[in-house]
Amino acid sequence: MKIIRHRFITSLTNMCVMDKWKYYAITHQRHLVCNPISVEKLERLCQLLKPKKGERVLDIACGKGELLVRLAELYGVSGVGVDISPYCIQECIEKHQNRVSSAKLKFVEMDGAEFMLKNNELFDLTMCIGASWIFNGYKGTLKALKEATKSDGLIVIGEPFWQKEPCEEDLKTEDIKKDDYGTHLDNVRLGEDQGLSCLYTIVANEDDWDHYESLQWWATDDFARNHPEDPDTPELLKRITREKEAYLKWRRETLGWAIYVFRKPR
Repeated sequence: MKIIRHRFITSLTNMCVMDKWKYYAITHQRHLVCNPISVEKLERLCQLLKPKKGERVLDIACGKGELLVRLAELYGVSGVGVDISPYCIQECIEKHQNRVSSAKLKFVEMDGAEFMLKNNELFDLTMCIGASWIFNGYKGTLKALKEATKSDGLIVIGEPFWQKEPCEEDLKTEDIKKDDYGTHLDNVRLGEDQGLSCLYTIVANEDDWDHYESLQWWATDDFARNHPEDPDTPELLKRITREKEAYLKWRRETLGWAIYVFRKPR
């Protein structure tokens, strides 16, 4: 699974000093699933997808690879996981070798958009959960995955949505635009406007969000206590303090998140 890297990528462009993938690796060290979704909901998603043995799965921005590895363990799928973070890909490779070494899985360190351009393969199941920035937004992600999915195949996307009208002052502080996201209904309709059928949604609740966000605070504290000499530590602490305040001040009540399962028509 992946971090919600929409605001992450944008906001880190202003940091410049610290490597953004190092920042991501540190702040998500304690995460099994790098999105606001519980393990129970992840298991439910696996049970619902239930791919057939031997079917091929593509996971763009696969993060730590937990979902793809679980699908291989449960159903014997093969597939490809793509992520630009060297830290994530290393963890994916280790997870593959330690848990399901016989599975035909391949993990590739590169930009997901570049992978799609260079490969004309079609997959039974395609996923991009929490990283639609790769394809310039949610609509572009729907289009890209649709093109890579076989007829009658499944498409899984994780995307934020507005639970209520965001405050302009907060948007400016976070360098986010209201148009960056739609509503939950908008996310469903955008898929169906492209001829896909929305089969199911899994929506994050406050506990899912709190777990996802506060684990980052704890992981940052771990790192700062164990690596006080690291030159990135002051910047890391400053950044996570700002993220914590923004989350508690407004994102917790305003920004929602969901996983959407679509079917491509025959």
